[in-house]
Amino acid sequence: MARNSEKAMTTLARWRASQVGGIKEKDRRPYLASDCDNLQESEKWRRQIIGEISRKVAQIQNAGLGEFKLRDLNDEINKLLREKGHWEDRILELGGPDYRKIGPKMLDSDGKEVPGNKGYKYFGAAKDLPGVRELFEQEPPAPPRKTRAELMKYIDADYYGLRDEDDGIIVPLEIEAEKKAIRAKVKEWKEKKSRVKTGEITEEEAHGKEEELFSSADLAENFEDDVASETQTSSTTDVTIHELEKHFIAHVPVPSQKEIEEALIHRKKMELMQRYASDSLQGEEEEAREMVGV
Repeated sequence: MARNSEKAMTTLARWRASQVGGIKEKDRRPYLASDCDNLQESEKWRRQIIGEISRKVAQIQNAGLGEFKLRDLNDEINKLLREKGHWEDRILELGGPDYRKIGPKMLDSDGKEVPGNKGYKYFGAAKDLPGVRELFEQEPPAPPRKTRAELMKYIDADYYGLRDEDDGIIVPLEIEAEKKAIRAKVKEWKEKKSRVKTGEITEEEAHGKEEELFSSADLAENFEDDVASETQTSSTTDVTIHELEKHFIAHVPVPSQKEIEEALIHRKKMELMQRYASDSLQGEEEEAREMVGV
């Protein structure tokens, strides 16, 4: 292997030969596309950039390069893409083809267009970097809001509780709760009366809101009578409550099946009479009905 001094001499010899004219120095791509006024050279620089992009895209497929190297490669590819766009604009200015329209789209290994955000694209393993995959995950669509008509569609009498008492359950429960409340108030009233008799409290202190409900002892006595009668008929009440739970309470008369059949037959008969019988025949039938009393 040659030493460093020998390498330097070899490089120097080649540079000297290029100055003399033996070797032509390699052309460098202009920094700005506007500095080039030759269409053929612009085409050449564009092809050169495409070759560099292809090599870097092949390198970025390797996920083992590390996060920082992948991000640098992805930045370099995006920089080359922007430079390629400048050269394509310059080619169009010089009278060349419009590569932005006729040129192929940038595709990934799966044949899909390279995803990106606001012009910045991600290639190869860079798409799996932390914080990048979340950029392209589609958010679930928001549930459609219901209109007022759809909300009012399912509102009926049950929504307002207009038929809650028809189930046969809530009314007995309300009666039982009412009796418990009255029993508690009567007990409280009796305790106040007994405390007034013993002198623990005065008559004025015993008066309150409860006094308006229980202004006399008659209510308490009537309540005790009701409790006694309730105890005697507890079995009957239990049977009645059980029947209310089983059967639906209808507040309007419901026709039987036989009455419905008779009404349908009568309606069909009247339709046939109006269709096929004459007015005179119908009048005779009405007179016969009046005579018979039907």
